[in-house]
Amino acid sequence: MNSIPSKAEILTWISDHPTKAAKRDIAKAFGIKGAARIDLKRVLKELEAEGKLSKRRSSYRDANVLPPVTVCEVTGADADGDLYAKPLEWTGDGDVPRLLMTLRGTDPALAAGQRFLGRLTEVAGEDYTHTARIIRQIGENPLRLLGIFRKGAEGGRLLPVDKGSTKEWIIPAGLTHDAKDGELIEAEQTGPKGRMGLPKARVIARLGDPTAPRAVSLIAIQQHDIPDHFPDAVIAEADAKTGAPLAKRTDLRNLPLVTIDPSDARDHDDACYVEAHANGTFTIWVAIADVAYYVTPGSELDREARKRGNSTYFPDRVVPMLPDVLSGDLCSLHEGVDRACLAVAMTIDAEGNKTGHTFHRALMRSAASLHYEEVQDAIDGNPNAKTAPLLDDVLKPLYGAYAALLRARACRQPLELDLPERRIELNDEGKVTSVNFKDRLDAHKLIEEFMVLANVAAAETLIAKKSPQLFRVHEEPTQAKLDALREVVHASGLTLAKGQVLQTAHLNRLLDQARGTDDAELVNIATLRSMTQAYYNAENFGHFGLALKAYAHFTSPIRRYADLIVHRALVSSHGWGDDGLSPDDVARLDETAKAISDTERRSMVAERDTTDRYLAAFLSERVGAEMSGRISGIAKFGVFVKLDETGADGMVPMRSLGNEFFQYDADSQTLMGSDSGLVIALGQRVKVTLAEALPVTGGLIVELLEIDGKALPRGSSRGRRGAPVRRRAGSAKKKAAKVSRKVKRTRK
Repeated sequence: MNSIPSKAEILTWISDHPTKAAKRDIAKAFGIKGAARIDLKRVLKELEAEGKLSKRRSSYRDANVLPPVTVCEVTGADADGDLYAKPLEWTGDGDVPRLLMTLRGTDPALAAGQRFLGRLTEVAGEDYTHTARIIRQIGENPLRLLGIFRKGAEGGRLLPVDKGSTKEWIIPAGLTHDAKDGELIEAEQTGPKGRMGLPKARVIARLGDPTAPRAVSLIAIQQHDIPDHFPDAVIAEADAKTGAPLAKRTDLRNLPLVTIDPSDARDHDDACYVEAHANGTFTIWVAIADVAYYVTPGSELDREARKRGNSTYFPDRVVPMLPDVLSGDLCSLHEGVDRACLAVAMTIDAEGNKTGHTFHRALMRSAASLHYEEVQDAIDGNPNAKTAPLLDDVLKPLYGAYAALLRARACRQPLELDLPERRIELNDEGKVTSVNFKDRLDAHKLIEEFMVLANVAAAETLIAKKSPQLFRVHEEPTQAKLDALREVVHASGLTLAKGQVLQTAHLNRLLDQARGTDDAELVNIATLRSMTQAYYNAENFGHFGLALKAYAHFTSPIRRYADLIVHRALVSSHGWGDDGLSPDDVARLDETAKAISDTERRSMVAERDTTDRYLAAFLSERVGAEMSGRISGIAKFGVFVKLDETGADGMVPMRSLGNEFFQYDADSQTLMGSDSGLVIALGQRVKVTLAEALPVTGGLIVELLEIDGKALPRGSSRGRRGAPVRRRAGSAKKKAAKVSRKVKRTRK
């Protein structure tokens, strides 16, 4: 066959063979050879222009796709009582997809014509294309409550866990969701608050024991006063938003930008694409969701976003900065749908040095939503059906540009800390099933390097245009912190020279010396602790850790208010519209910098506390078990041990160190036994018994059994029962110094 098939035949074949949709595959399937390929190319171009196909570089696919989260409208029930809906954001050909609503007992009752934000799952072989689960009813924003359920004769009451609230809520019979007395529950307001009597609510989730893992993040939200309920005006404003038109935007919809995120990502705010040039140079495109288009200065959305400062992430939920209709839908760069963005095209030479960049306010269409593992697998020779068509033209150029950026990074010498990140896995009931350390793939590092480059480009552009902006500032370590770091590395048999202007290259040499040794983790942790905390500022003081003169946050406006300010500054400085920086934004820049630096720290503490509580709950079933670890901290009141298996921190109280008295030496960071002369120092290998695990506080108490393979001496009884028997201070310091000098050097 050498005649050109009809458009319908081509579309049918592509639908049946989604992984073999390159032009050569289509030509081979229909036996098209020679000059007839020109006619095939013309037909494919016509299908693309008609919107029936979208092109990913050299391959085609059905353009009629739906995003995983979208606004839907209830169409009604069928004869069997099943409820159906349709997506409102549908631009494809043919009939609007039919969605079967999968309802849970706590979902609101919706009638035909009512709208909801839904999470879609594609199905095959049915008279509907997707199932739709309700995330939230559009136009409804009931107050959410967290509290303890107290059973009554006719229903019960909710006692809020928020310490600032003393008002009880009535839970009428039939709306208790079979909650038990004393359970932690999540409820929502039913009907308006009356002026007389107590307000009413209904239970939407039973969370069980208030000390159980599933309750941990909710308690942290309340404890740290993290706003988790959007005011009605904010929701109404978000629900009224619609997709951005092309208008004066640059049209990037034919550029095969892809998003690469964790497999469980809740939003997609960045996409990338690389053009590899014959001379060894690259053009790196980074496109970021145009949140500034939706969240304008002085709006209700803006006020709430500034108040929150950032999204807060927990193992089982996220408290977003923006309502889910924006964060999960309109501002999320879903595959196959048009999305507004700010894009930067950055040219780099073969050594990874940026030679130029340009910013664009654009409209894009993601060619694929990928996750890190499948991208890395594809590069490693194991592509799946989704990554195979993208491998040569999209994925390999990404890694080519990354290799060049690594050469530039080696010259710049940013701080190269090697600290594994914990990943807490939960089951459906919210119970911790495992604690693992996240893999650090090249796919992760690639995206990080692209984002750093884009952030630098944003800072440089706004400096050149003399525009107000928010910088991400990271200052050099203080002298006191450097002295403390020297004590740690000295105890590990390493050195950090004095009398020089500290650069990240000096710290990297130290970390390189420790790499592969027993003290590697300790030295990395100590180096991290010596760093100052990064913050936002309207003035540029540079970024020490990244070894950059100017740095701004541009790449995550869905979850960080600082990035939204930078986006507005770019809009204003380029003259792209009237939704850029307002006079009020500029006047309050210092105030905003401090406020969002504070909210960032609040989220970090809440996330850390939650992780500690989950770990304590996970380990609570192993009380009495022996575990290995390393001493990570010394204090007057005890010793801190980092456990090998989970990375959790346990404390050895001073009272459990035996009967002898231990003298604390702050300079050498050691404890010395008055009778045995035992020196306890940072970095020593230990074996401990888990004595207590307290999920409510996240505390772990451990008892020391062995130090460096030797049993802990118990000392004499007089050291604890009578007056402390102290060795002379001078003698103790000499002993500590001698022990420190005798630490075996592990460098080669």
